[in-house]
Amino acid sequence: MKQKDIALIAVIAIISAAVSFLVSNKLFVTPDNRQQQVEVVDPINATFNAPNKKYFNSGSIDPTQNSSIGADNNQDPFNGSN
Repeated sequence: MKQKDIALIAVIAIISAAVSFLVSNKLFVTPDNRQQQVEVVDPINATFNAPNKKYFNSGSIDPTQNSSIGADNNQDPFNGSN
């Protein structure tokens, strides 16, 4: 390589480094601009309000219990034959 080629490569490297530094400052967020306001969440506590007596009472239907309508004599319902 000639002296002129080395100087040209050095100048191009310096210019490209300066341009990339300036472009990266515009594209990426600086640490000062990274601050963002967030919603504050109420802490969870151990207190629990009693459910409404209109819906949750001793006379209510219990949905966790099995309910059957009529007699079911089929002991193998997935067999396909009656």
